[in-house]
Amino acid sequence: MAKKTKSAKESEVVMTELVLPNDTNTLNNLMGGRLMHWMDIVSAIAAQKHSNLIVVTASVDNVSFGKPIRLGNVVTLKARVTRAFSSSMEVYIQVTAEDIPGNKKIDSNTAFFTFVAVDQTGRPIDVPELTPETEFEKELYEGALRRRQLRLVLAKRMKPEDAVELKSIFKLKPEDLS
Repeated sequence: MAKKTKSAKESEVVMTELVLPNDTNTLNNLMGGRLMHWMDIVSAIAAQKHSNLIVVTASVDNVSFGKPIRLGNVVTLKARVTRAFSSSMEVYIQVTAEDIPGNKKIDSNTAFFTFVAVDQTGRPIDVPELTPETEFEKELYEGALRRRQLRLVLAKRMKPEDAVELKSIFKLKPEDLS
């Protein structure tokens, strides 16, 4: 039986938050931990929408805080699944912050989170495949395998020499890694 497929847009989630005093540090900027909490929630919902299953966070890629998000800003988090593997799904998150009275909007953060779908006992369970439609979705989809292999190598769950997709980035021949 063929595995069910879904589009990326079927998993899209948009979440909006207002930065309140309890969300900020002593400089009145959004605390990084609070932003990561929101990113985890929005991306988990996207993974659940794709899989229709319980999901758990497996990894978080690099999250850097280049531009501060200020007290009173409206934060919009957009998430969608970029690729599904056996039981895992990569989710892309975009974060923007808006100073509505000042009529200013900034692109704040992007990140990739990985989730694993699990059954009631916590064991991994297969998820539907993802079919990218737009050029951007196709670009994210193609890069997902390289990002996955990098995550696995860094977690010491894959040997670097087995990361075939990473070799193509550096244009190395297999014998170069020996």
